[in-house]
Amino acid sequence: MAHSFYKFRKGEVYAHCYKHPQAAITADCVIFSYDGKDLLVLLVRRGQEPFKDCWALPGGFVRPEETVEEGARRELLEETSLTAEYMEQIRVFSNPDRDPRQRVVTVPFFALVKHSPVTGGDDAAEAKWFPVDQMPDLAFDHKDIFLEAKEALKRSLYFNPVTFDLLPEKFTMPQLQRLYELILGHKFDRRNFARKMNTLEILDSPERPSGTPSRIASTFSFNRDKWYYMKKDGSTNFEF
Repeated sequence: MAHSFYKFRKGEVYAHCYKHPQAAITADCVIFSYDGKDLLVLLVRRGQEPFKDCWALPGGFVRPEETVEEGARRELLEETSLTAEYMEQIRVFSNPDRDPRQRVVTVPFFALVKHSPVTGGDDAAEAKWFPVDQMPDLAFDHKDIFLEAKEALKRSLYFNPVTFDLLPEKFTMPQLQRLYELILGHKFDRRNFARKMNTLEILDSPERPSGTPSRIASTFSFNRDKWYYMKKDGSTNFEF
């Protein structure tokens, strides 16, 4: 096998880099949010070919000096002006025909952000939130990536308090229950759900402004210190 010298960043020269067909690497982001009513996913309308004017997941090609996650975060910021605190990688998508331009392997992530308005940027003509049950047709194989991300979010929910990255700092028990139901796809008994969440001991004491009627729901906040203690102790099962 013949080999050649390959120049990389900062002037380094590497020997023993063998000639073979090259595959590009992209990073795609499935961005979830919650507006108090619906579980939402962020899509961008493509501003260029292929699939011009079609809806797609935010993402793009990874630069040589970046890790895949760095590329995902950069593309998310460039196309939507959003940053995500929580990101989790899902499986690699490598069908040889998934991109008509060339051989492209993509590494997708799902990410969680608190709800806010979005605008398209870079090569995204538009950015928009869609309820997860009202998705349009998507470019490339992004529908498959989206469905995989939904399942990954559901699995992660049993071991990580991911819902709190979607909620405001202060939230009600009905808001929290609604979000669990949207992610897991089934209803909970109100009393049983509240009992379970209180048993976990990761919520601060309920608050209600003095003088407000009892019908006004109390608000809670997530106690991250208690969560870190639970994680260290190994008692992090959120299964209902």
